[in-house]
Amino acid sequence: MKSDTKRGIWRMVHAERAALTDDLARLDPGQWDAPSLCEGWTVRDVAAHLVDAARTTRIGFVVGLVRARFDFDRQNARGVERERGASPQETLERLRRVASRTTTPPAPLDTRLVEEVVHGEDIRRAVGLVHSYPQEAVVRALRLQARTPASFGGAKELMARVRLTATDADLSIGEGPDVTGPALSLLLAVSGRRAALDELGGPGLPVLAATS
Repeated sequence: MKSDTKRGIWRMVHAERAALTDDLARLDPGQWDAPSLCEGWTVRDVAAHLVDAARTTRIGFVVGLVRARFDFDRQNARGVERERGASPQETLERLRRVASRTTTPPAPLDTRLVEEVVHGEDIRRAVGLVHSYPQEAVVRALRLQARTPASFGGAKELMARVRLTATDADLSIGEGPDVTGPALSLLLAVSGRRAALDELGGPGLPVLAATS
């Protein structure tokens, strides 16, 4: 990946972290405990996960995965527990401190955009907040999810059965009947967020809905 592209991705990641920190600072205590779009996690849990994700290094990821006996869910749960802190304000302060980090696990750099956009919506939609994401960030995240196997949280296998066509971006991926809608809604749907299905249409929607 060219250095200019890498710098551009990190600028988007850092901007999204800062924007989410600002939004979280507006929440009351009860909103931190609201169920997020990420099944089984509260808003605060998702924020703690983002702290953990921002701190993760390539070596640290491998060590953590081994300790979790190669169970990604267990590894993520341990990260959430480690980074929640004693209060929502402590979680928020931890997120603020890691906002400019450039560490990453051994994965494509665009995974950082998937983390910030999808989990940003996990939080914002749960508490009624609306945010405008850079189109490039959403499109890059969606393209990555489309080529990532389901075993790693992506939708590669699904792309042989449906075609995703964004109505607000020059993007069409996959083969089969169309699923159409905003790129952000497509990204959320292929990332398992059923809340976005109502924002989509097309003859391929039942196929997508069956996998979300």
